[in-house]
Amino acid sequence: MRILVHIDDAAGWQAALQQRLPNAEVFTSDQTVENIDYLAVWKPPAELLERHAGARGIINLGAGVDALLSNPGLPANTPIVKLRDAGMGELIADYCLYGLLHVQRDFDRYRDQQARAEWREHQVIDKSDWPVGVLGLGAIGRHVAGRIATAGFPVHGWSRSPKTLDGISCHHGEEGLYDLLGQVSTLVTLLPNTPETHHLINAETLAALPDGASLINPGRGTLIDETSLLEALGDGEREGRLRSALLDAFPSEPLPSDSPLWQHPRLLITPHMAGPTPLGAALDQVVETLEAWDAGNEVPTIDRDAGY
Repeated sequence: MRILVHIDDAAGWQAALQQRLPNAEVFTSDQTVENIDYLAVWKPPAELLERHAGARGIINLGAGVDALLSNPGLPANTPIVKLRDAGMGELIADYCLYGLLHVQRDFDRYRDQQARAEWREHQVIDKSDWPVGVLGLGAIGRHVAGRIATAGFPVHGWSRSPKTLDGISCHHGEEGLYDLLGQVSTLVTLLPNTPETHHLINAETLAALPDGASLINPGRGTLIDETSLLEALGDGEREGRLRSALLDAFPSEPLPSDSPLWQHPRLLITPHMAGPTPLGAALDQVVETLEAWDAGNEVPTIDRDAGY
């Protein structure tokens, strides 16, 4: 079995895979090799995919496959497996809980007061009176929704098709989406990037949120129409309907230095760091997939048409 790895920590992945699969040959993408059986990659260059178009399978070393599916070098029929939660859910849940507490406990307002040397305490709103919406109930979305519910917040979850989760009020379809939007104080977006989810957070859906709601997006940058988001947030002189937003993903990354998002007083921006892939937690899934493929066993692959 010959495996080629392409990711920032390719050397670490190479060493870990070689240890777990001692009979395999594991290479990194900076080595010139041919006749590769499997690719384990994160955002590979098109020429790498073209050069190894004969690979029997591709493992996407992350949960989001939109960058891989839009890669012009992607072979048409090669099966693709993406990582499931693999430890990312715990990290993203921490990120969302931070963003949630940031507004629920008024840290955004205290930050503004500090700039004015203003000493004023705000009344604490009980967690039970702060409903949270989670869009996307895949492996990571379910984990995040569960952690938020365990922290004491009422949680509403939304998915394309009906789902049932303990402790979560589940909604689905277009009617369910607007039902959810109308009753949450904070909205968390964890949907994949597909044609159906592109700019799902737009002027219409933002207007469906209650006044003063906040937004957290550790999902895909393409979910949000940035023009509509800025309009909903208002500006330094005019307060908008939306209280604040915490954004971790953007359509173009790194976020261009001239983007108006950088300077907005009610935006908190992070550099796509909410859920990095922990090598240790992901390794079991990668090894399991490689061994199954090499043994000729069936492996659940992504639906290219659905986009996940």
